[in-house]
Amino acid sequence: MARKKSKMTLAAKNAVAGYLFILPFIIGFIMFLVIPLFQSLRMSVSEVTINPLAGGFTMDFVKFANFNEALNIDPQFKVLLIENLRTMILDLPATLIFSFFVALLLNQSFKGRGFVRAIFFMPVILSSGVIVGLEFNNALLKDMKDVIADTSNASSITTVLQDMLVAESSQAGDMFQYVFDLIDSVYDIAIRSGIQIIIFLSGLQTISVSMFEAAKIEGCTAWECFWKITLPMVSSLILVNIIYTIIDFFCRSDNEVMEYISQTMIGSLQYDLSAAMAWIYFVCCMAIIGIISLIISKKVYYYE
Repeated sequence: MARKKSKMTLAAKNAVAGYLFILPFIIGFIMFLVIPLFQSLRMSVSEVTINPLAGGFTMDFVKFANFNEALNIDPQFKVLLIENLRTMILDLPATLIFSFFVALLLNQSFKGRGFVRAIFFMPVILSSGVIVGLEFNNALLKDMKDVIADTSNASSITTVLQDMLVAESSQAGDMFQYVFDLIDSVYDIAIRSGIQIIIFLSGLQTISVSMFEAAKIEGCTAWECFWKITLPMVSSLILVNIIYTIIDFFCRSDNEVMEYISQTMIGSLQYDLSAAMAWIYFVCCMAIIGIISLIISKKVYYYE
């Protein structure tokens, strides 16, 4: 009696085809991310000595000496880390509010809406590595910035108003200073808000129009519709944008902490100390994401 051949189901065939398509990514992920990740973790708890005769370098286990040096002995790393975390916490609300406000405007019906959306997506293209390098290395832009700084009128109405509102050692003065700092960094906020605008806009477009129509029939105002319908419906995307904004901030090309870690590794050839700094930075990033996600996830509304 001939044995029947086992036939794969359609779902199994689709699964095999899917794994074949992502196989190059899996191989690259293991070779270029997972293996270096464990190697850097091993370096962070070892003393790395460059030795070409032994295959490049040797590692001797020293427990947490590198972490202690990074946090308690190195004079700059902890200062840069704290300042970087403080800047991220202050910039996070501004980036989310700006991107959500722009998404609300772009979700309205008006002529040329597609062109305006393309303009607001331009920061994503302009924030690429090549464009950022041209911006920071362009002598013309640098000279223009210096000329503007030299010829600016320090006694202008805006400067006088800022000096009047920003009082030393007062909470109100600190708040006004925070607002003025945000105004000065509006260009950077716009550059970093391209992806967040798209995510918010996609969420706004999934809200059914019938919900707003029913609310208006019940007598709800536009303000009430925003707080009762719009904001709860996009609350899950707020969490997504928070996580994306934090990761994007920690991985920016002009991040001082990452530059210092690279300088320690490449300039000073301290692979062990730089690996410990990188893992401290990574743990701080994951801890902030975990804490914020735990808090925000309790307020997220999922529509079924």
